[in-house]
Amino acid sequence: MGKRYAILLFIISLSTQLKAQQFGLFNTRTLFDSFENPAQKAFVLDSSRQYASNFFFPGLGLDVANKGDANFALRTVINRGKFNGVYDASGIPIGEFKRNEAYLASNTYLLTFRLFKSYKYHQELGFSWQVRADAYANYSNETLVAVDNYNRFEGDQIGIFNGKAYGQSYHQFSVTYRENYDKRLSFGAKLSLLSGITYNNANITESSITVDPAVGQLRIGMSGTYKTNFYGDDEIGSKTLVPNFRNPGLSAGFGTTYKSKTGYFIMANVKDLGFIRWSKNAHQIAVNDGEIIVDRTNNDQKNLERQLSDLLEANDIKKAFYTPTNAKADFLLSKTFQFYSPNFIVSKNLFYTGGHVALANTFKSNELSATLTPAYNLLGFGMLGLQGMYQTPNFEFYLGTDNLLRTTAIRQSVNVTTGYTGASVYMGMAIKFGYVVEHPQNSSFMPGVGEEANKNGGFFAKIFSIFKKK
Repeated sequence: MGKRYAILLFIISLSTQLKAQQFGLFNTRTLFDSFENPAQKAFVLDSSRQYASNFFFPGLGLDVANKGDANFALRTVINRGKFNGVYDASGIPIGEFKRNEAYLASNTYLLTFRLFKSYKYHQELGFSWQVRADAYANYSNETLVAVDNYNRFEGDQIGIFNGKAYGQSYHQFSVTYRENYDKRLSFGAKLSLLSGITYNNANITESSITVDPAVGQLRIGMSGTYKTNFYGDDEIGSKTLVPNFRNPGLSAGFGTTYKSKTGYFIMANVKDLGFIRWSKNAHQIAVNDGEIIVDRTNNDQKNLERQLSDLLEANDIKKAFYTPTNAKADFLLSKTFQFYSPNFIVSKNLFYTGGHVALANTFKSNELSATLTPAYNLLGFGMLGLQGMYQTPNFEFYLGTDNLLRTTAIRQSVNVTTGYTGASVYMGMAIKFGYVVEHPQNSSFMPGVGEEANKNGGFFAKIFSIFKKK
């Protein structure tokens, strides 16, 4: 990446990245729900077995979205069926410096394991390994057009490459714990050890391009910053994707649920509040008034790539730095009406741009359920999700999309530039095994029954007991 258009192609590449929210799984008491919302139960007394796992069947969520005139180039790539580094930006308008926005929030659980620890206070303990990625990009039409064909510009163009983008991916190894405080209130927590995979952050504040046909020259000016943990193809490979903790980090999350006497269910969470320390070999590049002059009559593309690479390498400083994880605050309000359960959800990023407002409408009949979820992304995206699920106390399988209409229309005409381009799919499975977690009145065996540790209350009950009057 650093050797081929570096910052510019990084901004463009974010337009085709993946994200996943899976709002249809909130308040389903699936294994996914219990790890994402740590106060949530995953086991049902007198029905579920004691242990639950996905057995390396990944809880996978994929989505792509871009808003702006860049949809023309993206749909061209999609309809060709592959991306080979060449795309058509001829249909993208220029002259008004219109902006494009793309975002990502991918979350895949590779392995999960959860156990029913104790009947009293309904204590559950879980372990998980997931891979997360978050990204956002804001760039102009002119950026895409310049990389495709700068001959469309005449004279001096100011601010042509201005924009910002970031992308971060990492492994997350977590321990979750939840318990009932009383019959209506519960608490949960999630502590995680992180291993960074990749990080990129580009911010171009000043830029210009001058096309001078008379003298056969192309002149590019640029000022900005670029942070990354790898620069060039020789610094990233298969070993980078394996957890190695060269870029370690920590995160924490906590949540609560409450069910009122009138049947309303409330859930609130703060998720993934943490940081990653990128190693001392990470790159920090600051360019002030950088300039590239290309002789357009002599292999100008390779010359441009070489000069851009030289400019970045000349300003490269290897130094460790810290970045925050994309922490979120979630709120859910729900009430069940026989077979129908509406779930009003608000999710907001705490440190980065973005958030959602959604209404997950679940219709259930015995073990089968369907969920229809209209949602609005705070960046200006409207979405419609659809999910189907088969769920028993000891088995669950679900398949869904957060973006039904855009997924089915992804191969529409490339001449359509209104709205946004998007696609989404997610799926997952979990199985419970072991002893049935029966009520102690129904069984001679029950995990945690009679333990001395429970006589004075659960873990959270002991913590909050400091606020009680003696």
